[in-house]
Amino acid sequence: MDILKRIDTEKLVAWRRHFHMYPEVAFKEHETTAYIAAQLAQYPGVEVLQDTRHFKTGLVAVLKGGKPGKTVALRADFDALPILEEADVPYASKNPGVMHACGHDMHAAMLLGAVDVLHAMKDELCGTVKFIFQHAEELPPGGAREIVASGLLGDVEAFYGCHISAEHPVGTVGLAAGPIYANTDSFTITIQGKGAHAAAPHTGVDPLLIGTEIVQALNFIVSRNIPPNEAAVVTVASFNSGTSHNIIPDTAKILGTVRTYKAEIRDLVEQRINETVQGICAAYGAACKVDYMQGYACVDNDEGLHHLMEKLVPKTLPQATITIQEPRMGGEDFSAYGNIAPAYFSRLGAAPKSGVSNAHHPKFVVNEDALPLGCALYVAFAIEAAK
Repeated sequence: MDILKRIDTEKLVAWRRHFHMYPEVAFKEHETTAYIAAQLAQYPGVEVLQDTRHFKTGLVAVLKGGKPGKTVALRADFDALPILEEADVPYASKNPGVMHACGHDMHAAMLLGAVDVLHAMKDELCGTVKFIFQHAEELPPGGAREIVASGLLGDVEAFYGCHISAEHPVGTVGLAAGPIYANTDSFTITIQGKGAHAAAPHTGVDPLLIGTEIVQALNFIVSRNIPPNEAAVVTVASFNSGTSHNIIPDTAKILGTVRTYKAEIRDLVEQRINETVQGICAAYGAACKVDYMQGYACVDNDEGLHHLMEKLVPKTLPQATITIQEPRMGGEDFSAYGNIAPAYFSRLGAAPKSGVSNAHHPKFVVNEDALPLGCALYVAFAIEAAK
């Protein structure tokens, strides 16, 4: 079956541009959710599920095929970023200070396109397809965790999602088994010292000086605790203390992030951060508090679904170039679905035709030629994984 011929590209572009013109940030996507629900209402037999006890925005749509089969789920996120758009396009954001600069408008449009195609062939479709229009991917704790907690996906046997890539040209599909996005954690270290006049430092406990030693020590955690063949990042991104040139402050605050792939490495880094901070503060007579927050878990692509995608992509998109999807230290809350059933996440080339090729940039203009390709992969996965 030639899926591409069944896709209405004009609809995809219209949907995508609507999402782009009316972006909403994480957990506030009320109008976007209502718009998606209104589009889904045009497809008789597609059931829309919402659970306001667990999530206020986002929804799950259900389409039952005419033949027996498995239940599979397709996921697209649709939240935008707090960025003032500077792109010179006729469909630029009409919501000041908010922009779809990451491609989530593309994802949502592609998934609506999948509904359009699969609904038209529902009598020949095996199993059940659940379409996850997910809110709040950009802001932890994220929308995926909320939708999973609702129980609406408890019967799903395989999940698929994708993200556009601003670095790769249209026609490129990134595939890989194993970890592709990291565990994304953060920490806040508060050092409680004792203020004093800068001319009499011996009368105080200097949290700024102690903080500088902590910052240096944190940068040795990976190199001296993590095996060289494992991956981990510890980055201090903020260090604040004091407001005057002649006063030793009472407190200092350090903020940072930790990125890992394996659970045991994640736990080890957290342990060493706590031990390091506590030890240094104790040595200098300061009190301290470490708030360590585990964010999104690692996205770990199922090997069986990887083999399925290796067959599906050339069959569905004969002209596509398959690349190895290199692991990244960024985060993705798609990982939450992997706690229910095998899950797979791919990347789809959508580099701009010209101009800025960096996502999250106010002048980023994604290449809409990727829309039918991403839509086709959603459809192909639903058809094959449900058999």
